[in-house]
Amino acid sequence: MTHLNSLDVELAQELGDFTEDDLDVVFTPKECRTLQPSLPEEGVELDPHVRDCVQTYIREWLIVNQKNQGSSEICGFKKTGSRRDFHKTLQKQTFESESLEGHEPSTQVRPRHLNVLCDVSGKGPLTACGFDLRSLQPDQRLENLLQQVSAEDFEKQNEEARRTNRQAELFALYPSVDEEDAVEIRPVPECPKEHLGNRILVKVLTLKFEIEIEPLFASIALYDVKERKKISENFHCDLNSDQFKGFLRAHTPSVDPSSQARSAVFSVTYPSSDIYLVVKIEKVLQQGEIGDCAEPYMVIKEGDGGKSKEKIEKLKLQAESFCQRLGKYRMPFAWAPINLSSFFNFSTLDREVTDVESMVGKSSVGERRTLSQSRRLSERALSLEDNGVGSNFKPTTIAVNNFFKQEGDRLSDEDLFKFLADYKRSSSLQRRVKSIPGLLRLEISPAPEVINCCLTPEMLPVKPFPENRTRPHKEILEFPVREVYVPHTVYRNLLYVYPQRLNFTNKLASARNITIKIQFMCGEDASNAMPVIFGKSNGPEFLQEVYTAITYHNKSPDFYEEVKIKLPAKLTVNHHLLFTFYHISCQQKQGASVESLLGYSWLPILLNERLQTGSYCLPVALEKLPPNYSMHSAEKVPLQNPPIKWAEGHKGVFNIEVQAVSSVHTQDNHLEKFFTLCHSLESQVTFPIRVLDQKISETSLEHELKLSLICLNSSRLEPLVLFLHLVLDKLFQLSVQPMLIAGQTANFSQFAFESVVAIANSLHNSKDLAKDQHGRNCLLASYVHYVFRLPEPPRDPPKSGGPVALPDPRYHTYGRTSAAAVSSKLMQARVMSSSNPDLAGTHCAADEEVKNIMSSKHFHEELALQMVVSTGIVRETVFKYAWFFFDLLVKSMAQYVHNMDKRDNFRRTRFSDRFKDDITTIVNVVTSETAALLVKPQKETEQAEKMNISLAFFLYDLLSLMDRGFVFNLIKHYCNQLSAKLNNLPTLISMRLEFLRILCSHEHYLNLNLFFMNADTAPASPCPSISSQNSSSCSSFQDQKIASMFDLTPEYRQQHFLTGLLFTELAAALDAEGEGISKVQRKAISAIHSLLSSHDLDPRCVKPEVKVKIAALYLPLVGIILDALPQLYDFTVADARSGKNRANGSDEEQEGTSAINQNVALAIAGNNFNLKTSGAMLSSLPYKQYNLLNADMTRNLMICFLWIMKNADQSLIRKWIADLPSMQLNRILDLLFICVSCFEYKGKQSSDKVSTQVLQKSRDVKARLEEALLRGEGARGEMMRRCRAPGNDRFPGLSENLRWRKEQTHWRQANEKQDKTKAELDQEALISGNLATEANLIILDMQENIIQASSALDCKDSLLGGVLKVLVNSLSCDQSTTYLTHCFATLRALIAKFGDLLFEEEVEQCADLCQRVLHHCSSSMDVTRSQACATLYLLMRFSFGATSNFARVKMQVTMSLASLVGKAPDFNEEYLRRSLRTILAYAEEDTAMQATPFPTQVEELLCNLNSILYDTVKMREFQEDPEMLMDLMYRIAKSYQTSPDLRLTWLQNMAEKHTKKKCYTEAAMCLVHAAALVAEYLSMLEDHSYLPVGSVSFQNISSNVLEESAVSDDTLSPDEDGVCSGRYFTESGLVGLLEHAAELFSTGGLYETVNEVYKLVVPILEAHRDFRKLTSTHDKLQKAFDSIISKGHKRMFGTYFRVGFYGSKFGDLDEQEFVYKEPAITKLPEISHRLEGFYGQCFGEEFVEVIKDSTPVDKTKLDPNKAYIQITFVEPYFDEYEMKDRVTYFEKNFNLRRFMYTTPFTLEGRPRGDLHEQYRRNTILTTMHAFPYIKTRISVIQKEEFVLTPIEVAIEDMKKKTLQLAVAINQEPPDAKMLQMVLQGSVGATVNQGPLEVAQVFLAEIPADPKLYRHHNKLRLCFKEFIMRCGEAVEKNKRLITADQREYQQELRKNYNKLKENLRPMIERKIPELYKPIFRVESQKRDSFHRSSFRKCETQLSQGS
Repeated sequence: MTHLNSLDVELAQELGDFTEDDLDVVFTPKECRTLQPSLPEEGVELDPHVRDCVQTYIREWLIVNQKNQGSSEICGFKKTGSRRDFHKTLQKQTFESESLEGHEPSTQVRPRHLNVLCDVSGKGPLTACGFDLRSLQPDQRLENLLQQVSAEDFEKQNEEARRTNRQAELFALYPSVDEEDAVEIRPVPECPKEHLGNRILVKVLTLKFEIEIEPLFASIALYDVKERKKISENFHCDLNSDQFKGFLRAHTPSVDPSSQARSAVFSVTYPSSDIYLVVKIEKVLQQGEIGDCAEPYMVIKEGDGGKSKEKIEKLKLQAESFCQRLGKYRMPFAWAPINLSSFFNFSTLDREVTDVESMVGKSSVGERRTLSQSRRLSERALSLEDNGVGSNFKPTTIAVNNFFKQEGDRLSDEDLFKFLADYKRSSSLQRRVKSIPGLLRLEISPAPEVINCCLTPEMLPVKPFPENRTRPHKEILEFPVREVYVPHTVYRNLLYVYPQRLNFTNKLASARNITIKIQFMCGEDASNAMPVIFGKSNGPEFLQEVYTAITYHNKSPDFYEEVKIKLPAKLTVNHHLLFTFYHISCQQKQGASVESLLGYSWLPILLNERLQTGSYCLPVALEKLPPNYSMHSAEKVPLQNPPIKWAEGHKGVFNIEVQAVSSVHTQDNHLEKFFTLCHSLESQVTFPIRVLDQKISETSLEHELKLSLICLNSSRLEPLVLFLHLVLDKLFQLSVQPMLIAGQTANFSQFAFESVVAIANSLHNSKDLAKDQHGRNCLLASYVHYVFRLPEPPRDPPKSGGPVALPDPRYHTYGRTSAAAVSSKLMQARVMSSSNPDLAGTHCAADEEVKNIMSSKHFHEELALQMVVSTGIVRETVFKYAWFFFDLLVKSMAQYVHNMDKRDNFRRTRFSDRFKDDITTIVNVVTSETAALLVKPQKETEQAEKMNISLAFFLYDLLSLMDRGFVFNLIKHYCNQLSAKLNNLPTLISMRLEFLRILCSHEHYLNLNLFFMNADTAPASPCPSISSQNSSSCSSFQDQKIASMFDLTPEYRQQHFLTGLLFTELAAALDAEGEGISKVQRKAISAIHSLLSSHDLDPRCVKPEVKVKIAALYLPLVGIILDALPQLYDFTVADARSGKNRANGSDEEQEGTSAINQNVALAIAGNNFNLKTSGAMLSSLPYKQYNLLNADMTRNLMICFLWIMKNADQSLIRKWIADLPSMQLNRILDLLFICVSCFEYKGKQSSDKVSTQVLQKSRDVKARLEEALLRGEGARGEMMRRCRAPGNDRFPGLSENLRWRKEQTHWRQANEKQDKTKAELDQEALISGNLATEANLIILDMQENIIQASSALDCKDSLLGGVLKVLVNSLSCDQSTTYLTHCFATLRALIAKFGDLLFEEEVEQCADLCQRVLHHCSSSMDVTRSQACATLYLLMRFSFGATSNFARVKMQVTMSLASLVGKAPDFNEEYLRRSLRTILAYAEEDTAMQATPFPTQVEELLCNLNSILYDTVKMREFQEDPEMLMDLMYRIAKSYQTSPDLRLTWLQNMAEKHTKKKCYTEAAMCLVHAAALVAEYLSMLEDHSYLPVGSVSFQNISSNVLEESAVSDDTLSPDEDGVCSGRYFTESGLVGLLEHAAELFSTGGLYETVNEVYKLVVPILEAHRDFRKLTSTHDKLQKAFDSIISKGHKRMFGTYFRVGFYGSKFGDLDEQEFVYKEPAITKLPEISHRLEGFYGQCFGEEFVEVIKDSTPVDKTKLDPNKAYIQITFVEPYFDEYEMKDRVTYFEKNFNLRRFMYTTPFTLEGRPRGDLHEQYRRNTILTTMHAFPYIKTRISVIQKEEFVLTPIEVAIEDMKKKTLQLAVAINQEPPDAKMLQMVLQGSVGATVNQGPLEVAQVFLAEIPADPKLYRHHNKLRLCFKEFIMRCGEAVEKNKRLITADQREYQQELRKNYNKLKENLRPMIERKIPELYKPIFRVESQKRDSFHRSSFRKCETQLSQGS
């Protein structure tokens, strides 16, 4: 690694060299919603507090930005933004698996033809070469396939071809990093802005009543019934016609446009189903009660004509006169409620609390959001969709047809809530509330983001506000139900006054129609009424006075008025509210004025200089008020002279409520006091000052301020949050500003700091406030990010009341210095900081100078100092929320650097040494605090993680501000300190990982690492003390150096500090074990992965030479990944086609191999060069058990490995490979092997389709069997264990693959399985197709590198095996044509280069290779096919030429074809035929070979293959008929009796088919037969005592196995070349087959057979001394025996049916009978339905008939054109002597050849008759083989029948009943229900044809025929036993019953006794003849009691007939 040369310097500059400072201080203007910001009125001298508030609300944001935002963010944006069209640049990769989906091969035509069926039953072998190959047209041949070209040139050509058209960025194809680990993404806090709830737009469309006679006025507001609160201000509007407006002209001085709004925007922060929109309607005052005035509206209709027209005109005139006279007074009229619950979504409302959090804070609590996702506040938390308002909420028009009349005595809000509660319950009010018909139409819709022409509650126009619109929308201010925690950002200063009730009952008679005039006064003169009251509809914008509505003749009226006042910014003691009370006379009296004065009351606005709000009960003065009245409150006016005359003797008679909504008045004592005291320090005030109700002198000021600081945090949370920005600004000001109080210097730093800490603590602890993903309080985060700025040094307070002075001219940003200067500075900086960063320079003097210039302290120094010196609880809190203080530090440092213009200084001298020491202390403290927390119990780890992340971000920022050497030292201290304190490895690594991950996301990460290339100029970056794993010894120093580049050496860790640390952590994580380590490993891998991914996608790293450099930096990762090989998830486990036993060669095995030929030895011992294994093998490794990685982690590691291999310098990689020991090389090959399976293309199917496809494809029995054989026990056990894991559906990779698939796209945060559009699916498929291709091509490049590098080495053979294994694996995956083309080219190069080795050494691989290549020969893609043919031809040609090994290749190709045909469901023989023809063409065109026998041999081989294909076509026909298919396969296998390899292959094919159909027992039997076959051959080769003696030894497993011994020695000698050379004809092959059979038997529940199988396996294992396998074998045996004990009778074996086929349509099946074995609980209708359906498809449904009974079929009566199927349920049948041996349930269900079914009949021909005429025919069938066999149906070869006479039938039935009783009685544990059922059937009174009837028919009289004596006697004895058993059962039942069954028991006993009585005479009567001693039966007659009797019986019958 050379010194920094010119290239590196250039590269460094390109990578955005260290811009000397990355941090940029920017001022951003605030976004303002309104056209002009909301400001206090002009020309007023403001209070300092108001001035500060306003300044805070309008000043710009100050944001510190990183110049080129960090790499992770770039990558984040790239992935979402510019990557959007990335897929358009990709080429579509073609995959055969997908091209097939479009056009299914048309071979499967449904209606089959009869002759096919007949043919199948023909017995000849199916090898007719029915198809002449030459008649086909060969495919296109590859040119120059046969040209001689040197291997090197060939390789070069291949490489060039591979290099073209490659995808530059590997990670662009890879799913993006899991957000879960992306700690380095710092969420940008949301910008503080005004709070808006869910906004609803309400438009008033129509308001009219039946008659229109006068103007009406509406006011609309929202009410929450549950909270009993009005939740919005009023919106006034009216829809009066111009005519009616004319009535009022005298009373409306002007009409402002703002008062003409007819639509309003309401805001609801807390939606609920209890929110009502209430519309109140008023009319102009007129004489009469509300009821009288409403009367005409209820009785007259507009359309009545005639009389009513006159009435209406009259009423109109009347109304006009009232309007002119009383136009400015209103009266209540009607109201209507509208429930809004249908407009809100209530799914979320049950969890109101969480709702609150997400709405009020800025984002919901646990929600993680990346940059790209964070949306603006108004869109997110408060948008309609997210909370509350339903997304399905469309604009809705609501019509109200009935209004409720207002009740004069029930107008208050209290009454309204009662009404609403009633209404909610019954949706109508009580009868007595009258309703007025009318029509109100509103349109309600979610308010759009942008509304044109809208006014705020202060009447300010909101952007955009076009000039020309006349009718604006109004925003209506919300009064939220609960607190809303959003800091103020706009100036708002409103006061709402609510007069509630007036009590004048005892007042003089004149007070009847009472109104109150309300005014806001700034003095006592009448002219001092201020125009600050907001007007109503169609009038002026602001008024000086408002009148309340009048209730006619009511002395104590309620009011519902809301008076909205715009408060002046500067309030004085003179401001007050004045209330004047009048009586209004409605009748016109001569000369009397309309108003008569009743009295006054008032309310001062300020009390102790604080705004007065709340409820008041004021007294009313009846006469003119005295001067200066407003200085006092109405209740406490001092005595006047003359005294004031009060109503009710100065009692309170007038109730009123005042509320303020203000961003100036804090309405909180603590805050009020704090602000007042702060201002008294800042500006000249006269002491003593007044704060609330205390006076404070100058001397006590300091003490009071400190007190106030301490109490600040005890203010309520809501005001504290509302004024948060100002409070914090003031506190920071106090902390740095030295104060002079009364001539003394006062220092408030510590108090201010502690107050900040307390506030931070309470904000973080509040449940109601939101936090971001790092647990940071959102309010504080946005404060630091946007609002915080260095406290300004004190200036003279500005005198003008105008806008605030502009920011200091210092705040401007600097341009970037030129690049040249930068790079020279870079060099100097490096030189300087490389020495000890802690050496003090000579810069102290300069610091002093600066200090003298600035009168106040530097904020960052003060803050750091306070953090260091804090103690106790404060210290704890500081470090708990360290992020906040860190952010403050960084922002203040950035501003300091910016202001001081120190950017040209060296970083080292920027900050004082004291400050650096403080920073070091802080970092150390945070580290040790973190460590301390981790040692505590669980709760604290989260806290520690947060602190750890905060610290990392802090150091990340410091890298941009301070000397980097200094920061690196801090990092080193951090790492060492954590190691020292933590002993729990996972936690330690996890912490350090997150820490490093954040640091590595620094935008100059590469510069911080990459170009500190050589040790001379590198800063002595500290390295943690973890020893490195040194590489293997190599010869020269240069080689040593190359090898060490791939290792994590101490030098590396010094030079590349951060990367070194990261790798160290990764290595440690992978190496560690213990609880929770896998999470840590995921973090580690994810960190590296996201780093590489960000480099790959970083626009600065596009150039290849930059990428080479970066890859060089990551080389040690290769070493780490190789070391982790045993831990990788083995994607091949379920899908293995591996060729070698991966390292299980134990010594014992090798000793025992002397007598075995080479191949066998290889297979048993496994070439033990291959030390490391795939993950699954681990259980067999002797050393420590690693923690396995899951699929995702492995895949992420792999992609990193591939990225390095792709981008690193290829020549360097070759050199490295050339020097590697072969063990390491094999590790690399193993890694590549896993890589291939890892990046297999999964296609564009939806995930459920994937699962079925993956299941079918290659996860078949044979592959798993090979896996087991060739990986030794460990893999097998591991695999089986994984297969058993619940929920895994037997294939472990599956669930994970699916998980991975779903995140396959970058630009889509795919949620759980979404329904993606076709375009998206295509796009995903396109990208994953490209990923699969690119990954495989990188793997191919690597293999070429290995081949080339190792050509020189000696270990070619073993390597070749490894390379081939990887190639074969890649061929067995779904690959694109692009890849296949290159792969076949590489293969041909290999064949050309190492042909001889290939055929000699790598027999196994060769077989696999043949199979894969053949598979591709049947591909539907022409390109692939032509490549595969060429490769296969070359393979044959070289095998012929090299060592005349052609026979072996022939054998392998034939076997491959056979297994391919049996296996692949998608296999297409047409294409394969064409390929065979192409190969023939090659052979014919190959001039060089014409002289040899090669072409004829090829033709012979092809002909043979063709005939195998022919069989396949046959099989295709029977795809639908499983039994027929198995018969065919069975016959094909039989036809290969002379060629054991092929027979074995077909047996395996059958096993596979069975497994697919879940017939595990049959599958196992196939494998047992295969094993017997192998055993036959092994015993011919050599006779070891421990081997089974041919198939005889297998008899215990199944009597059928003997058919495998049919092979005689003369047929074949095993030594002939190519015969029995397969991998199964070895001892390990035999063991593998048997083990697999045992697995299947145990899956099928035949545990007893498992034992028999292992009896054959154990001796072999013992002979090999393979104790590990013996352990697991016995373990399995134990499990099998356990299962027998536990499952016993619960196991289900098969159900059997006899199926007979009748009819010429069946061809050879006609009159054939079979016994079918069906799954355990198959019912007759199921099988009948299946067969009927299937043959119905063959012959047409109308031609198939199922014969329903089991009587013998008479052919003559059948329709010759139909096909008949007869199906009968049969049961296994055993002779009595057999029953002695078949004791267990299993034995009665295994090895069955005889079955029985019974047919009842009577002599008349009916099936059933009375007892005395009921005969029964028993039929016994014998099958050709014993069940279970290798197929599920076996033909019947013998049939016997015998007939039972009626009395024999009775005997059988009684025996059966007695047996049932016996079983029920002896059952353990007893089953009462079962017992009672049997008893009921035996003794129940009503049992028809029950025992009693049987006895009466057969036992009543002694038979006349002496031949029947014996039967009679036997039946009598049966009854005797029966009645005895009944007695026992009744007794037993007595013991079992519960109390409530007593009666039932008595009933049973009664019935039993009755039965016993009735039977007694019959049972006791014996036939005397039978008991005479003279009569002797001769023995030969007793041959079988049954038989003799039914023979006699038959003769009788024949005589009788």
